[in-house]
Amino acid sequence: MSSARPVITRIAPSPTGYMHIGTARTALFNWLFARGRGGKFLLRIEDTDRERSTPEATDAILRGMKWLGLDWDGEAVSQFDQKDRHAEVAHEMLARGAAYKCFATQDEIEAFRQAATEQKTSTLYRSPWRDADPATHPDAPYVIRMKAPQTGETVIEDAVQGTVTFRNDLLDDMIVLRSDGTPTYMLAVVVDDHDMGITHVIRGDDHLQNAARQTMVYTAMGWEIPVWAHIPLIFGPDGKKLSKRHGATGVEEYQVMGYPAAGMRNYLTRLGWSHGDDEFFTTEQAKEWFNLEGIGRAPARLDFKKLENLCGQHIAASDDAALLHELEAYLNAAGLPPLNGTQRDSLSRAMYCLKDRAKKFPDLIEKAEFALNSRPVVPDEAAAKSLDSVSRGILKSLTPRLQNVSWTKETLEPILTEVAAANGIGFGKLAAPLRAALAGRTATPSVYDMMLVLGQDETIARLSDAT
Repeated sequence: MSSARPVITRIAPSPTGYMHIGTARTALFNWLFARGRGGKFLLRIEDTDRERSTPEATDAILRGMKWLGLDWDGEAVSQFDQKDRHAEVAHEMLARGAAYKCFATQDEIEAFRQAATEQKTSTLYRSPWRDADPATHPDAPYVIRMKAPQTGETVIEDAVQGTVTFRNDLLDDMIVLRSDGTPTYMLAVVVDDHDMGITHVIRGDDHLQNAARQTMVYTAMGWEIPVWAHIPLIFGPDGKKLSKRHGATGVEEYQVMGYPAAGMRNYLTRLGWSHGDDEFFTTEQAKEWFNLEGIGRAPARLDFKKLENLCGQHIAASDDAALLHELEAYLNAAGLPPLNGTQRDSLSRAMYCLKDRAKKFPDLIEKAEFALNSRPVVPDEAAAKSLDSVSRGILKSLTPRLQNVSWTKETLEPILTEVAAANGIGFGKLAAPLRAALAGRTATPSVYDMMLVLGQDETIARLSDAT
């Protein structure tokens, strides 16, 4: 391929269900490769299977792409809309002598296969119409078959798999146009990729065999063959092909579980591709570093611990406003109540002390309980245990000390330390009833952070309620 051509990649999912995590990673690899080279990333919906394709599934694909932040250039293209163009190419192949009309019926093909199975010979169908004189053609329905070479080899130079060789005598004359005039997937993909100017086809290695057949179409039409890059599939932690038994397989499920998009992008980029020993990196770094040479040949294994770890690092590194925005999108996706204005303001102030140890949004919300709830705070069972009569008395003695003081950690720290000492207890023994009164929980940010976020009036009011 001439290096002067600008890079154009694509993702071409079928809208027959949710967007699989493997499809999302393939989309991400294509997106990173194009974006890092100032190229284009296109989206094609392969909706030629009319029975299984649904608008809902197309919407799910678009939502999954948007959540992951994978923007595409131009409009999403429907493969079905191009069916006339596909048929036109099939007829052009016919005119070039690169394809032929085959009048064999399904029954004849089935009878041949059955006989071959019984005789233990090859079931590869060789059509008697391949070299038939057009004068002998009946007035009957026909399919158009590719006239594939029957000797020699088809060689694929793959950017990930290396040189892959296919024996031509093991490949049949594939159908490119059905008898009802509709194109097959194998033809449609090549025509679309050519017409869209795709320079690099980066896709799952389950398509490697297809590359041999698709190369023949490119050659028959005299078109430039794209760079092939077939990436290994994603396996579950047990080394088996990823399925529902391993947990979530659809992209949107990860949003609903509360994983941040940046962490998801980082993890999926690292899943089967490496840049030295780098584990945590930003999307900008990924665009700069991503290349086809860094993709491994072995299947990648999904590791939820690693995913959570990276997501935690991304939450900690996020801008507070952006994090709040994504948290609200998570609440919406998970069907949880939205934040009201007071909660949003409070959460915005609290973000600095929430994001350090949260791996997912549910962790962050749990830690944010003190900022989200309103008076009167009702402690949960564990927290209520620390609000016995002695503790209430201590909190009562603390409240007046908090009036008319400047509301900073430097001022508050000695006051709390003195009150604890005056009651003959360590600070930890004072912190427990304070957590119960301010948050109604036992696991919270530090009592100082909660007091500073809540502010003087709200803190004193909550302590008064508890005593």
